[in-house]
Amino acid sequence: MEIRRPNETEFNEILLHSPKAVSDGTLGEAKPSMEKIKKLVEPLIEKGGYYLIAIEENQLMGWVLAGAATDQFTDKAVGFIYELFVLEEFRGAGLSKLLMNSAINELKTAGYSEVRLSAFSGNKAIKLYEDIGFTTRTVSMSKSI
Repeated sequence: MEIRRPNETEFNEILLHSPKAVSDGTLGEAKPSMEKIKKLVEPLIEKGGYYLIAIEENQLMGWVLAGAATDQFTDKAVGFIYELFVLEEFRGAGLSKLLMNSAINELKTAGYSEVRLSAFSGNKAIKLYEDIGFTTRTVSMSKSI
């Protein structure tokens, strides 16, 4: 298995799976179209964001989308994990942790001293994030009215 940046064909395969990735990540709340996915991803890529993929024998297994963000209060530049997804048939083999650690290492090499991410409350990945050292920094709340 290899973790690396995708080629154009692999990038397009990621985009095909991205509606499912976003839906899973939002616990089914969002069901984005391909147009919406492109509106979300293209600006991140244009600003230097990138995917790292887990691939074996030309089979895409999963990916992480990483890049930079700016703290809205302090203007501090931080590394950011925008998306993590492992295809269902490859889950449970530790790929999420490998992808996360690869992204964190790249962001550290790029000079960031902090990495952040956002996750929906109840997302099973939160346990993974805590296991690799992420802590709760802010809490977003909502109330239906």
